[in-house]
Amino acid sequence: MKLAEALALVNGQTPRESPTWRVALVCGFSPLHLQTFLAAYLIRRIRGRFVAVETGIYGDLPGNLERFAGKRVDAAVAVIEWADLDPRLGYRSAHGWREGREDDVLKTALARLDQIRSGILRLSQEVSVSVALPTLALPPVFDPPSHWASTTALALRRAVAELGESLSGEPAVRVLDPQQIDRSSPPERRLSLASEFRAGFPYSLHHASAMACELSKLALPGTPKKGIITDLDNTLWRGILGEDGVDGISWDLDHDSQGHALYQAMLASLSRLGVLLGVASKNDAAAVERALERENLIVPPDLLFPIEANWGPKSRSVQHILNRWNVHADAVVFVDDSEFELAEVRDAFPEIETLLFPSQTDAIDGFLRRLRQRFGKASITEEDRLRGGSLRAAGERERHAAKTNPDELLARAEAKIKLHFDAPDQRSYELVNKTNQFNLNGRRVDEATWRSRVQDPARFLIAASYADKYGPLGKITVVSGRRGQNELRVDTWVMSCRAFSRRIEYEMLKAMFDRYRVDRILLDYVPTDRNGPLGEFLGVVATEDVGGMAVVARNAFAAGCPFLFSEVSES
Repeated sequence: MKLAEALALVNGQTPRESPTWRVALVCGFSPLHLQTFLAAYLIRRIRGRFVAVETGIYGDLPGNLERFAGKRVDAAVAVIEWADLDPRLGYRSAHGWREGREDDVLKTALARLDQIRSGILRLSQEVSVSVALPTLALPPVFDPPSHWASTTALALRRAVAELGESLSGEPAVRVLDPQQIDRSSPPERRLSLASEFRAGFPYSLHHASAMACELSKLALPGTPKKGIITDLDNTLWRGILGEDGVDGISWDLDHDSQGHALYQAMLASLSRLGVLLGVASKNDAAAVERALERENLIVPPDLLFPIEANWGPKSRSVQHILNRWNVHADAVVFVDDSEFELAEVRDAFPEIETLLFPSQTDAIDGFLRRLRQRFGKASITEEDRLRGGSLRAAGERERHAAKTNPDELLARAEAKIKLHFDAPDQRSYELVNKTNQFNLNGRRVDEATWRSRVQDPARFLIAASYADKYGPLGKITVVSGRRGQNELRVDTWVMSCRAFSRRIEYEMLKAMFDRYRVDRILLDYVPTDRNGPLGEFLGVVATEDVGGMAVVARNAFAAGCPFLFSEVSES
């Protein structure tokens, strides 16, 4: 992004009457263009909010961390450079470049790193903190020649790496990957001494833009995709199954097809994060089944569900897979080695993201990095581990459902629901921000707002975990709102699509009536282009409309509620 474009974005924001999203930019140098670029990239990533980037005092990074603690901001970005550890490691303090001071510089830097770590941890108790470790080169102040590593310089880098390692384990701290900034901003293009001397801002415009771009992704991470639909021939493996046969396809070094082995390994790794893996291949189904039985396959074939192997258009297979997963196309990445097939699927599903599997070996690394970026998660929940298996179990359940009526199926399911009251966790937050079909109003909640809500004593939060004889689903629904005089006002209610048709929504309403002893529940329902299932449910249970909110009355609900078969308990 050019500086002029960034300024245009910042100056052209929506009026200040819009809700403001405040972010603290905590650094020791003059924030100057980094502040402008950061605001611009954040504006691109957040909609309907006025972005305000607030800064601290020049030359006092630890003090700025303290100043923002307790100050109402929605997120914080801390940028550390060498001069923040000791001014003698910067270019504005040339008088400090004298021999015999290396031990003292190291001692001062270690003490300052402890201060910075404590400040970041305190601030992270209130908001998420995105941290950038030093990205500029150390100045040439050490005794050995420039090509000879200095013991002091190595000790400084080790201490900074240890800081990053310790902070990365904190739940509300995100540390910028040094390799990522290396790829987007070459080291030789980072420093601007002219800007440093003139304004106390050490970055070139290119580096300021690159840093702001990467830090904006940490401060406002996107929602990970849910699934990958992959081709087989010359994608999952090298070769054409119909021409080369089951034994003629390969994925190994000996056949110069190691890139396909790495792709399979990546898919297996992503499955552990809860990513769904489906197959859309123009192939003979029986041949595909035999190929997937090969013992040296790196991605376990039971992770691939469903497998659509036929001679029809790929878009038709993709539609079948989306239906089985019950997800929207914008939550999926489609991978194929054919530009034609990618275009055909994009025409049918404009919101789907498509990735071309590279034919050149040297392009494999970049492809795998892009794929990982779409699905990476900071933490793995139990629900992530269960997702693929629960969908396969759901397929089995659907086959049984086709042969019996719903009451008979539910009666035999041996369902167990566990209610969790006022116990916020990462899974509840994820559900609120990625569920679509059973979503009360489609509103997303940023981390700062979520944290404020769950700490409000006037609000309530109920989550529920589900399991039956077909397998556990984990935590699959979340309801939140405010308690009022003889009523509840619900502004958030989501439920995973995997939990449909099990009457869990009725169980949640019953739990609210029983727990809070109210006569009615007001639901802030707003129709969206995807929450039709919830709208249909409210059409059955809601008896009136009050001030734009759907109302479920206790007596009417009790009279119309179907029989509930689940065994319900509390955690």
